[in-house]
Amino acid sequence: MLFTSFEFFILLVITFTMYYLPVNFFRKGNTQLIVLILSSVVFYGYYDPALLFLLLFSGAVNMVTSYLVSFGKPGSRFAIAATGVIINLLVLAFFKYSPLLATSFFDTSKGIGHFLVTIPLPIGISFFTFEGISLVIDTYKGHTDDKFKNLVDKSFTTHIRNSFFFIVFFPHLVSGPILKAHDFIPQIGSKLFKNIDWQYCFKTLVVGYFLKLVVADNLKDFTASMTYPGFTTLSTLTLVTMLLGYSFQIFADFAGYSLVALGLAGLFGYRLMENFNFPYISATFSEFWRRWHISLSTFLKEYLYFPLGGNQKGKVRTYINLAITMVLGGLWHGAAWSYAVWGAFHGGALAIERLFNDKFKIKIKKGTAFYYFKILFVFLAVTLAWLLFKLPDFTQVIAYVKSIFTNTGMVTNYISIFLILLYSLPVVLYHFLYLKRQASPGFLRKADVLAYGIMLFLIFTNSGTPGAFIYFQF
Repeated sequence: MLFTSFEFFILLVITFTMYYLPVNFFRKGNTQLIVLILSSVVFYGYYDPALLFLLLFSGAVNMVTSYLVSFGKPGSRFAIAATGVIINLLVLAFFKYSPLLATSFFDTSKGIGHFLVTIPLPIGISFFTFEGISLVIDTYKGHTDDKFKNLVDKSFTTHIRNSFFFIVFFPHLVSGPILKAHDFIPQIGSKLFKNIDWQYCFKTLVVGYFLKLVVADNLKDFTASMTYPGFTTLSTLTLVTMLLGYSFQIFADFAGYSLVALGLAGLFGYRLMENFNFPYISATFSEFWRRWHISLSTFLKEYLYFPLGGNQKGKVRTYINLAITMVLGGLWHGAAWSYAVWGAFHGGALAIERLFNDKFKIKIKKGTAFYYFKILFVFLAVTLAWLLFKLPDFTQVIAYVKSIFTNTGMVTNYISIFLILLYSLPVVLYHFLYLKRQASPGFLRKADVLAYGIMLFLIFTNSGTPGAFIYFQF
């Protein structure tokens, strides 16, 4: 179910009303959690109820495993936790990477190759699988680190309820932010209507829906032409502008989803982690990954990069760990080798950047011309790499780049160019205002009410054609 659909708003109103009925307050939050769990199940299975079987299976594995890790025999905790993680990864690999395996090593017209290529990709599997892994690992860490204690209730029934709620809570279920058990489970409890932070919810929901409906959904109609072989007939200026537009579109689409998720969770008394922090003002690639898809980058850092050794085993090992983490992070996004190339690109950029900093230790002062040049360089490099998302066939990516250099004499549709730039402008202003307010906190604060009014007006009057969120495919 889409956050932008009529059915979702009906479900939201019913859920919100039932959630805050006075009778719930006398049940210590039990009824509230049941309401949210049932609504989340309806939300996920609305278009395809069969998907619920995998969600329930995944949830069961992680609920049982985490409970046994906490209250099973001490000597078997590691083996149980490892088994739970392996099952999660096998489920993810089977449903997500079987088609890639088939097209790479088998004849897809018959036999096992045909079977593997026909396996469907359940929506949100990358997200709820990672959250299941977090539950198992955080529970295991609870025996050695106070930060991860008390995640599992001694009552098996209460644990089932809490952990299943953690996994299926609908705002984050299909496209994140990726939650960590030690951040979310301690929040579970009775919530009061009077404690809703209405200003926070209003602002995040308005900005989120504006980025998705007005910016991303309008831009997608123009970037739809970025398909092979159609783009080979377009002019250089058109190709460059579309690529820039897609960069702004993918940000607006995913950041918009994340903000809506945060706002919806806030309505029910829960705080999800911030997922985007103005990534297009990053002056380095490491800064970009501290600002882009923060829930994924911190997950990979905490559950993959650090266990590999992080930066504690020498410089060469650090570079290798960065590369491994980013390549696997790339493959997390999709079952195509182009995603691995995308991950390798970012991993290589991070490794080179760290090598350069280790060798020369150059510090660039903020606000200088060179600082802004670095921001532009990182943005353009990141934007070029987005081609690997739009065109998963690597040969088409090469063809697109080649067309940019060879199609200089072709006719340009300047109306399309203008509209792409127009719908990209809000993202530019969004980042510009952040930079200005970092330097001068009071910059245009009095205009905030007007800005939110304009965004609301445009949501109702200038939304693009409805479309699924880009990250649903992951």
